[in-house]
Amino acid sequence: MSKQTALIVVDVQVALFKVPGRPTYREEELLANIAHLLEQARASGTPVIYIQHQEQAPSSLVPGTRGWRIHPSITPLEGEMIIPKRSPDAFLATTLDEELQARQITHLVITGCRTDFCVDTTCRAAISHGYDVTLVGDAHSTIDRVVLNAEQIVAHHNATLNGFGSPEHTITVKPTSEVAFA
Repeated sequence: MSKQTALIVVDVQVALFKVPGRPTYREEELLANIAHLLEQARASGTPVIYIQHQEQAPSSLVPGTRGWRIHPSITPLEGEMIIPKRSPDAFLATTLDEELQARQITHLVITGCRTDFCVDTTCRAAISHGYDVTLVGDAHSTIDRVVLNAEQIVAHHNATLNGFGSPEHTITVKPTSEVAFA
């Protein structure tokens, strides 16, 4: 990948893991894959940007609470950017687009939590903002929902989003093993 690439880690926060009765699908594999991508990105000098969802009480994602924190297995390093957001779209009412433009980033490698909400919305918004996207197919996840279980949701989004976009910008889905940073 080019030097115009950034790794985006969406909402990998403590409150979304080890939830009794509502586990995040493939929790350990997800965290291991994201940790591997972080290691590669950092070694190559690729910018890493964390997106951190926040809500008001009584949510478990209230700023400053334990659940709101980035998961400790993928803790940001000093100097790595953390952008707060309040909607599923990491671009909406945040500084993400400005930060990417300032760094001349044109390609996003996206990982994270809640495939069917924040990951999907951020991938689609990235295309609308003029970015190419690699969605890491085994480095995003969600929980079981009423209509589909988490495994089905992840598979559906990987199939639906692969090739999604416009003639100028598209989403490509790749497994962690096929993602390489310059």
